[in-house]
Amino acid sequence: MNDSVCFTGHREVPAADREKLARLLPMALRQCIGRGYRRFWCGGALGFDTLAALAVLREKEREPSLRLCLALPCPEQDALWPERDRLQYREILSRADEVWYAAERYIKSSLLTRDRYMVEHSTLCLCYLTEMSGGTAYTASYALRQGLEVVNLAMLLDEEDPII
Repeated sequence: MNDSVCFTGHREVPAADREKLARLLPMALRQCIGRGYRRFWCGGALGFDTLAALAVLREKEREPSLRLCLALPCPEQDALWPERDRLQYREILSRADEVWYAAERYIKSSLLTRDRYMVEHSTLCLCYLTEMSGGTAYTASYALRQGLEVVNLAMLLDEEDPII
């Protein structure tokens, strides 16, 4: 059994959704752990990817057997980010158990290559999808076409006891 989950989501996450995701992500992770998942792939982007990676790192403090795996478009992806975001990203990168790069330098296709890699190395996709266009929509759709179970956390934000 493939014991990997991949995350995909928007870079922009409204403040109200951030608060709800802060409650929902740990619950979702614990349910995934209960189902035998131990590896969690994140794409390293700002927004949802960062929230997911931080949640995995927090859960890893309780469950050291978990692995945070980063699939990144290229080594310099954070070059133009604000300093605060770069520092947080570098902290996440330093604590990752595995890092894979789609390309040595940024090329237009490196984001899609990263997304496909995560999907192809997972059996479950947890997404934060609120818009039906863009990279997140593409990745969730690709995951479905590849036979992955896809759970849209955006649809569960207001649930009391969501089941993943």
